[in-house]
Amino acid sequence: MKSLSRPAAVLAAATALAAAGLLTGCGEQGQEGGGAASSASAGAGASVAPAAENSRLGQVLRDGRIQVCTTGDYRPYTYRDPETGQWSGIDVDMARNLGKSLGAEVELVQTSWANVVADLDRSCDIAVGGISYTTDRAQKVAFTEPTSPDGKTPVVRCGEEEKYDTVAEINKPAVRVITPVGGTNQKFADKNFPEAQVTAYEDNNTIFDQIVQGKVDVMVTDASETRWVAHTHPELCAVHPDKPFDHFDKGYLLPQGDTVWEEYVDNWLDVATQDGTKAAAEKKWYG
Repeated sequence: MKSLSRPAAVLAAATALAAAGLLTGCGEQGQEGGGAASSASAGAGASVAPAAENSRLGQVLRDGRIQVCTTGDYRPYTYRDPETGQWSGIDVDMARNLGKSLGAEVELVQTSWANVVADLDRSCDIAVGGISYTTDRAQKVAFTEPTSPDGKTPVVRCGEEEKYDTVAEINKPAVRVITPVGGTNQKFADKNFPEAQVTAYEDNNTIFDQIVQGKVDVMVTDASETRWVAHTHPELCAVHPDKPFDHFDKGYLLPQGDTVWEEYVDNWLDVATQDGTKAAAEKKWYG
């Protein structure tokens, strides 16, 4: 896992790219996407530094298009409305801002948790949407600098927090646990709740309704998601989101071996974190 401190080599490479005109305008990104000034010097037809010629960075600049894999089913990070097809979410806004920093059109490619790594390799330049660092993923893809710390914690019907505030209390035969298919939540449930009744559920967009309706008792998911759920579902409460059962970081996925592209994205992320772009994207969902 990467440290939050940026290595001197990354800064040196980013500086070299900036001198070549590839980062022009990043410092002028606004809160709502921003980066409009960069489109004058980046995008299709822009000159490409020799170091970036064979990188995804060079390809994106030449094509004027960046393909972004995301699941569309994990609010507050990524959501695709099944009726309108419209995309929203913290990381959707961030991906659009990355595209603007490059003067590139953003194409969102819907994937699934089970296939996000394979789809990144096949179809995309980056994958976003509340993706957790895991060693399995790290064997196949590169991670950006962390976007947020997180950890697994329960979400339950309000008033029942004390019934399900430990792993031992959840791991009982009478407890009905629900978990989405194919991601780290399912791995956590399989490992920690062998005695409970665990249901693997296909539709992340309706999964919390199962708790509200009393069909299941608890879901253990990322603390960031439980905060959003508690903010938008008055019937549901997050259980100790400030003290989750474990700890991990979230970030974006990139193809392995492309250090030029990785350095550009990390540099953009650092700027977007410090200039208020990321905070503005988060405020929409957390209030």
